[in-house]
Amino acid sequence: MPGFRYQAYTIEGRLHKGVLEADSARQARSVLRDRGLTPYRVEVIAANDPAGGSRFRRLSLSASELTRLTRSLASLIEAGLTVEQSFNALIEQADNERERQVLAALRGEVMAGSTIARALAAFPGVFPELYRTLVAAGEASGQLPRVLSKLADYLEERHALRGRLTLALVYPAIVTGVSLLVMGALLIYVVPQVVQVYSHAKEALPFLTRALIGVSGFLALTWPTWIVLAMTAAVGLKAALARPGPRRRLHGLAFRAPLAGKVLRHLDSARLAATLAILVGSRVPILTALEAGGGVMTLLPMREALDAAARGVREGMPLARALGATGAFPPVMVHLIAGGEATGRLDEALERAARQQQANLSTRLATAVAVFEPAIIVVMGVLVLAIVLAILLPIFNLNQLVGR
Repeated sequence: MPGFRYQAYTIEGRLHKGVLEADSARQARSVLRDRGLTPYRVEVIAANDPAGGSRFRRLSLSASELTRLTRSLASLIEAGLTVEQSFNALIEQADNERERQVLAALRGEVMAGSTIARALAAFPGVFPELYRTLVAAGEASGQLPRVLSKLADYLEERHALRGRLTLALVYPAIVTGVSLLVMGALLIYVVPQVVQVYSHAKEALPFLTRALIGVSGFLALTWPTWIVLAMTAAVGLKAALARPGPRRRLHGLAFRAPLAGKVLRHLDSARLAATLAILVGSRVPILTALEAGGGVMTLLPMREALDAAARGVREGMPLARALGATGAFPPVMVHLIAGGEATGRLDEALERAARQQQANLSTRLATAVAVFEPAIIVVMGVLVLAIVLAILLPIFNLNQLVGR
């Protein structure tokens, strides 16, 4: 039974929007009239409908919404409810219109005979390829609730990891931005007002004062140009990242960066290990799992290394040996995978590797923030001290300067 999105007027003349299910648009309008509503617009939202499917493919859900939906679906199916009943329950508890539209369209597709994985494919903006691959594997193996539960855990851990990374970067970014704004305000507005008292001095000013006056005057005349250059650089960087060649070079620089490169490599390794753990545990073939795992990695050199490892596995190499031959993945992760292959518990070894890489990443982020924050404060203090000294040095002999 397809879903319909409707707009109808109440008796008081207010426009009411919502989603309902019916066999046809005519029946949907009849249901609305039975509810005391006057239909204004009724549109099918089944994912395979040519009139409405393309529009609903642009829908998106937040990471928390997708995680909650996945866990709820796993719990409902594990409790013995049918897929139809599970979707009905999810539609009833949906918090917003976007969720109801997506769930109603999925329910319509499943009731029309599609598998859940095929129904999810109609919403690539909501359900990524990895998500659909895991659901398809769960349906094929008959372990859909278990796979969905693991998938929900994976989404939660990924969201938490992204949150830790964001928090680790937000404070330094704020401190750096505020520092730049303060220094700019001092040099462009404050310093010119203070140094005016020295403008008529006949005696040569100290070098530090003259340098400060020169820098302040230069910035006061050119600060709009610097803003334009910064915006142009941001646009140029975005355009460069959209082209394969420049993107490859920029990712290569990030890959080889002393501190940021290690953090990004451990981040990609943690994502890969967590993804492979779910895929291998769901009985997905290892080559298919490696292909899907490349989609969760950020750096192009890491993706290329994974492609090289996949070629080695295809030629008969063990996974650990193929990953170790690339030199891109942490040795601890490679050794854990080798132990899992030797004992026949590769999925458990991958889970341990994912946890170890996430812990390592958290430690590196904490270390980087602990070093970066005082470094910013020290640099800011030195610059402010230089400005203060440049202003105060002439005051030490102000009487001689004014008397001449």
